Amino acid sequence: MYGTVVFTATVLFFAMIFTRVMLLRKSGINAVIFAGSDYVLLPFAILFLYEIVAETFTLPLPFASVLNLTFFSSTITATIGIILCALALVGILLCLISFGKSFRIGIDRDTPDKLVTTGMFSVSRNPIYVSFLTFFLGIFLSYPNAIFTFFLLAAFASIHRQILREEDFLKKHYGNEYTEYCKKVRRYL
Repeated sequence: MYGTVVFTATVLFFAMIFTRVMLLRKSGINAVIFAGSDYVLLPFAILFLYEIVAETFTLPLPFASVLNLTFFSSTITATIGIILCALALVGILLCLISFGKSFRIGIDRDTPDKLVTTGMFSVSRNPIYVSFLTFFLGIFLSYPNAIFTFFLLAAFASIHRQILREEDFLKKHYGNEYTEYCKKVRRYL
């Protein structure tokens, strides 16, 4: 049962992002701006999706003897994981609403929109990333094995790196408006 719920949550996770990207594209906005090392996200996402499908439908896992090493097994932690995934999905939805047409994957240096400081962004400067990390933590608690430990650690590292890159851009682009916003709202929570 947990596998089906985690699979469904993962499909919803990617569907929300994909739907927003497609809706923005229809209105003439390119919401995906990859540069340099950002392209590593694509194989990461594909491998992550395969691992979720493999866990859910008991398909073969690459390097299963090493990567599928389970650290613990508990219905309590799996339930907490599913709850965290659900909270993350709600957070992502609220962030996408708060973003409006400003949502981008990557840094849009050519056509940045206004600085978003309302809604979820009045609580955290990076609420969508907090939601992403909450989602990955929930997946790990549902499948506490070596491969999902890797995904969790990789997500934390790459998201923190992206936040630092975005902050640098936002400081340069929005200047004092962004500096004042940083004084009022924390980076994470």
